[in-house]
Amino acid sequence: MITSVKQISLLKPDDWHLHVRDGKILKGVLSHTADVFCRAIIMPNLDPPITTLNQAKEYKKRIIQSIPDGVSFTPLMTAYLTDDMSPDLLEIGFKERVFHGAKLYPVNVTTNSAYGVTDLSKIDNIFETMERIGMPLLIHGEVSDSNIDVFDREAVFIERHLQPLLKKFSSLKVVLEHITTIDAIDFVENSESDIAATITPHHLHINRNAMFNGGLRSDFYCLPTAKREIHRIALRQAATSGKPCFFLGTDSAPHTRRFKENSCGCAGIFNAPFALESYLKVFEEEQALDRFEAFASINGANFYGLPLNDERITLVKRDVSVPEIIDVGLAGDPNDFVKPFHSGEILGWSLESV
Repeated sequence: MITSVKQISLLKPDDWHLHVRDGKILKGVLSHTADVFCRAIIMPNLDPPITTLNQAKEYKKRIIQSIPDGVSFTPLMTAYLTDDMSPDLLEIGFKERVFHGAKLYPVNVTTNSAYGVTDLSKIDNIFETMERIGMPLLIHGEVSDSNIDVFDREAVFIERHLQPLLKKFSSLKVVLEHITTIDAIDFVENSESDIAATITPHHLHINRNAMFNGGLRSDFYCLPTAKREIHRIALRQAATSGKPCFFLGTDSAPHTRRFKENSCGCAGIFNAPFALESYLKVFEEEQALDRFEAFASINGANFYGLPLNDERITLVKRDVSVPEIIDVGLAGDPNDFVKPFHSGEILGWSLESV
């Protein structure tokens, strides 16, 4: 990686956790990722979710059709695990490179997770197959138990479910996605299992106070929720540490205004338009610009066993203004716009070339 005060050049990065939705909004949000990232792990929590080979192939086709002309971008599809999913389907999908991983959503833990797994013991046969073939298990690591405080659900999931799972399936390849706590950092760093974690830009910038600053701020509501300041600081240290077990995964999750600004606002932050600039702000503040390429472009590819990208991108030390709202090509009604992360702010890095 080449660094200077005014410029950074790095291998073109990948996004190892991304929501691009479906239907009319897909094309409007996809360009913000495809213009910058080479590949992305696509989340399968549509409604209905991606649970078959044909659904994954058709969704991939729709994504490819939505890529801007002249842009090279590869969507990496995943399967949505259910109580009754066939291990054979996963094995075929993985061997045919239809599926690059399988996503575990505990039932009712986040958006469109009503079809999720009700009891991990019900899918031991799936874990056995995934362990045998080396298929990555991607985990939304929270419990959905209403008796557990929402800010404790990640830590409880690790203690109750992840530790026993990896004790039983010690060779299972796991990505604990969008981690938010010291508990998760410590577990990933100290585990003897083949486990890594993705870290989002928003969890590096905000703590849970952001949701309540001057009123109820649904634009900062996501799942897992942002936690106390001590966790945010620890996440920044983990992301900028250079350790190969941590890598970029935006968890960019767009919702239009009608779904964010209502009495039951949806969880999700749309950070794709300025994701790299957001991450770079953190790495600069932590005096770790020399470690950014590993986090953004190398660690994830190595973990998934994929080749590094050949292309390079350059970012320059130049202010960029983040718009208040972004038109994602829907009807034009104000309720159909999406508000990006860092809305109305100025970030100190700007993309120079792709």
